[in-house]
Amino acid sequence: MYQFLLTVMLILSVLIIIAVIMQPSKQNSAASAFSGGASELFGKAKARGFEAFMKRATTVLGVAWVAVAIGLAFLSSK
Repeated sequence: MYQFLLTVMLILSVLIIIAVIMQPSKQNSAASAFSGGASELFGKAKARGFEAFMKRATTVLGVAWVAVAIGLAFLSSK
């Protein structure tokens, strides 16, 4: 069981990295990173299409990764 969860953890880790890399960029340039983004925080419309799918997929993968990590910690403590 431990080896199976370890394999699932490795696969989830790679999938999370791919999902984060594939997310569309929200900033136009490096200078906008220094100017803040509070004006865009409350004024942005709800994400649709590919952006919404990637956000949801990243969240689901992250929750699954944490669950597997807790399972691995539980199994390794026994």
